[in-house]
Amino acid sequence: MTIDAAHDLIGHCVTIVDGTEDICLGKALGRVLADPVSSRSMSPPFDNAAMDGFAFSSAALRGDGPWVLDVAARIQAGQSSALPLVDLQAAQIFTGAKVPEGADAVMMQEEVKRMGKTIRVAMRPTPGLNIRRAGSEMEAGVTVLETGRRLDARAIAACAAAGAGSVTVRRRLRVALLVTGNEIRTAGALRAEAQIWDVNTPMLTGILTQPQIDIVAVEQGIDSRDGLFLQIAELAANADLVITTGGISVGEEDHIKPALSALGGDIQFSGVAIKPGKPVSFGRIRGAWWLGLPGNPLSAFVTWQLFGTAIVARLTGETERVTRRHVVTGAAISRKPGRCELRPARCVGFDGQGREVVTFDAETHSGHVRGLPEADGLIFLPADCDFLPEGALVEFQPFCPN
Repeated sequence: MTIDAAHDLIGHCVTIVDGTEDICLGKALGRVLADPVSSRSMSPPFDNAAMDGFAFSSAALRGDGPWVLDVAARIQAGQSSALPLVDLQAAQIFTGAKVPEGADAVMMQEEVKRMGKTIRVAMRPTPGLNIRRAGSEMEAGVTVLETGRRLDARAIAACAAAGAGSVTVRRRLRVALLVTGNEIRTAGALRAEAQIWDVNTPMLTGILTQPQIDIVAVEQGIDSRDGLFLQIAELAANADLVITTGGISVGEEDHIKPALSALGGDIQFSGVAIKPGKPVSFGRIRGAWWLGLPGNPLSAFVTWQLFGTAIVARLTGETERVTRRHVVTGAAISRKPGRCELRPARCVGFDGQGREVVTFDAETHSGHVRGLPEADGLIFLPADCDFLPEGALVEFQPFCPN
């Protein structure tokens, strides 16, 4: 199966989880909107000064200048309106303060000469100068954010400007992680000659530590068919999504798929034509979805970026996705054709034609993660291609933020 076919299948099968909750805006970072956000009033709610200066009527300046105006009021931000200004009156006004009735311009204080209780104006301002008009940012009742938006700091700013002190979001997605492999030990712990440190558990736990996700379990798998049967059954009963790593190939010690079959699981796809990560699998276990990631850490990371993020987005109803863009290679590439290769790459700038340039390691090893901290995303090397020259155009997908 191709990457695009696997994505299409995920999009066809997976639907949004039931359940929403209302939360205050201060706790909404990273959550996904279940209802649109509309403005509760116009913004700004009144005409206000864009800078410190003096407010007055431009029409009051008749004939040729300069003109002398009486300073009749002093208005600070948050202060109730002063009395209406009359002919040849001005009000000293500060940024954000409500413009008094009778004024249609604010001249910055550096452009007038203050003389006790009067100011001298040498130039007639245009109406509306330095005034933020009521409703110029948004009218009352307009939709500010649509359903499905994941709330980042920018979106939260728009909600606050719209007067939304609370928002309705999708409930948190319940995710269980099961990492298989009798050979793995906690990173830094003592290990025997044939054992390795566990990369997948801390890596994937870090990936899953997101506001819209509730990690309900993190377990090391029991490498036997019966043991995994019991573990997966329990995890599936309490999760919306079960993620496993390893044990999904066809060897005698790969027990995940036989355990799923014994549970009546429905495997939607098993294997995608990619390198690394070919064994990645996806299906349904009773009431939960299942994503089977390969055991090698880079393979697990790459396939999570490709498919795990897509599944989470579908389950939470998130509409915005990380999209691919075109970049050019900073070096020539020779490779064995046959599968689409995903290679971690670093964005290093732009060439003379303004095209974004990426660099990368000469080879990709499914178990090597040393270069991941410097990588910005993945480049896609076509399956039928064995050589790409320096400056070749390739697709690039940035890593999804947590």
